[in-house]
Amino acid sequence: GRRKMTVAEELKLGPGAVLELAKPSGEALDIYVNDRLVAKGEAVMVGERYGVRITEIQAAGERAKQITGEGGF
Repeated sequence: GRRKMTVAEELKLGPGAVLELAKPSGEALDIYVNDRLVAKGEAVMVGERYGVRITEIQAAGERAKQITGEGGF
């Protein structure tokens, strides 16, 4: 499943926020911003709808490796 959001929409999210998407409950997800991995999560059921629970936010050092293709800046 995919979900596009503006930065403003993303900044409004807080702890426990749920985004709806079409993905089986319990399935692992990678969350990308501008084609860069920023977090990992899992699909969850909320009533009859699906959402995503963020379980891990990538450390700044890990994001830097994606940008440079190396171990740092």
